[in-house]
Amino acid sequence: MQEEKKRFIQEFVPGKQVTLSHLIANPDDDLFNKLGITQAGSIGILTLTPSETVIIAADLATKAANVSIGFLDRFTGSLVLVGSVSEVEMAMQQINVFLSAQLGYTSSRITKS
Repeated sequence: MQEEKKRFIQEFVPGKQVTLSHLIANPDDDLFNKLGITQAGSIGILTLTPSETVIIAADLATKAANVSIGFLDRFTGSLVLVGSVSEVEMAMQQINVFLSAQLGYTSSRITKS
């Protein structure tokens, strides 16, 4: 008796979420050089889904604190913020709070290294 093969089809359906919020305080100069961004004290890294959310997040960050956008990719949902540790943290907090409270996103705890 021949066994029937089963086929499974999986789809990835991203939710509305901040999947990563990490603050690198006082990174080495070499890290800034490798990333191709101007040294500014600290680096904030966020990953968001859907990916277009980075546009909203970048706007929120620059209005909430004195930070610069080191990198933004609307296709992958990656956002890199640069500035002082306190300013980058404030911007990241504002992004998490607004997306959660106003748009129903699942936020992410801000981790630090």
